[in-house]
Amino acid sequence: MAPEDRRVNSKAPFSIGFCLYIIFMVFPLLSPGEGIGEHVHEKVLPNGLKVILIENHRAPLVSFQMWYRVGSRNEEWGETGLSHMLEHMMFKGTHKVSPEEFSRIIQEHGGNDNAFTSRDSTAYFENLSADNVHIPIELESDRMQNLVLREGDFSTERMVVMEERRLRTEDNPQEYLVEQMDATAFQIHPYHWPIVGWMEDIRRFTLEDLRAYYKTYYNPVNAFIVAAGDLRKEELLPAIERAFGSIPKGKAPEQDKGSEEPQKGERRIFVKREAQLSFIVRGYHIPNLLNHDGYVLEVIEAILSGGKSSRLHKKLVYEKELVLSVDAENSLLSRDPGLFYLSAELLPGKEVAEVEKALDEEIERLQKEEVSERELEKVKNQLEASFVYGQDSMFFQAMLIAQHEIASDWRAIDNYLPSIRKVTPQDIVRVAKQYLIPDNRTIGILEPLAPEKGLPAPQASSIRERMVR
Repeated sequence: MAPEDRRVNSKAPFSIGFCLYIIFMVFPLLSPGEGIGEHVHEKVLPNGLKVILIENHRAPLVSFQMWYRVGSRNEEWGETGLSHMLEHMMFKGTHKVSPEEFSRIIQEHGGNDNAFTSRDSTAYFENLSADNVHIPIELESDRMQNLVLREGDFSTERMVVMEERRLRTEDNPQEYLVEQMDATAFQIHPYHWPIVGWMEDIRRFTLEDLRAYYKTYYNPVNAFIVAAGDLRKEELLPAIERAFGSIPKGKAPEQDKGSEEPQKGERRIFVKREAQLSFIVRGYHIPNLLNHDGYVLEVIEAILSGGKSSRLHKKLVYEKELVLSVDAENSLLSRDPGLFYLSAELLPGKEVAEVEKALDEEIERLQKEEVSERELEKVKNQLEASFVYGQDSMFFQAMLIAQHEIASDWRAIDNYLPSIRKVTPQDIVRVAKQYLIPDNRTIGILEPLAPEKGLPAPQASSIRERMVR
């Protein structure tokens, strides 16, 4: 839940070059008992733009990130995909910067840039040497206020987005199933539609729709900056104020999207697509980080699928030999309450009913038997290690802070470890009984059809891909 050249092939995971670049941004982050908030400085400019800075001088590098509080949740029926389309168009230039020049400027200075759209936000980032941090400041300020939207660029890029949808979703049976399951689970809330948008909406919206969307959501009061690395706030803040301070504040868009009505019974859908293996995905309605139960569900996720020693992997992969892979995912950092996902790719010859029974048995075990202190401690240690080491680079630390800011407030990041440590075996039983029940779930089942002769089988994907690049 960004480009290397903003086109379809750029929407894949980060390039090898970028991964190597990130390696050199690694630095020890936290000392025992230390909170991330102790490293952060925040200032809100008069026009409403929030600036969040994290100083660390271990390496002469900076990750500069521009976040907008707009994603697919901000779209309307019939206009889905506008957030993602605008992300593409943000690289088509201003009066000062010609189309495609933005990335070239960053690369000429030894940096790397990218962007992505999620359900809740759109983010743009540049990673480069600290002495060049003024470059993304100037470029991001320019395109926040001076983006030039041309009909020719729009028509071309819309075709790119349509092809991206075909490749990522319509030609990917598992991703298509997840999309259909989400649309069934969310009937009122805008998490109903996909980030990339429905194909008919992409075909239908106009350049004027995009201009109106840009004017509504791309302004200081609806954005924030996160910069992490070898910076000094007394130098960087004035530079940011000079570049962004004169941009009109704009009007804060309405962000309250209401809530989904409580589900009153199981929903079940079937999708028939060309595929090699059957696939099942379940979604249970759950709270996010604003409710302590969200952290209990983090622990449940780890118990069920945290590595090869987890319950689902041991039971369904090793012992019963029912599935090729099995996974759980908790939507802790969604802005609105999301889903707790369970998914499994079946081995050839195995029946969906067998896998469903095995999944139900593991859920019922959580509801009836308290987790042992030993297993719980192991899982908590895994989560803590993952949380800390996941911030070993300036880029990922800044991203995690920004994700908390989108979901609630960046300071909530310091609640994560204490909240995980508080989870008890009794909490797990209670939460499993409350949320992981049949009446609260939507189930999607992929029934594979044989590929047409001479055509390759569609590729599988990870359910965790919740951002569109």
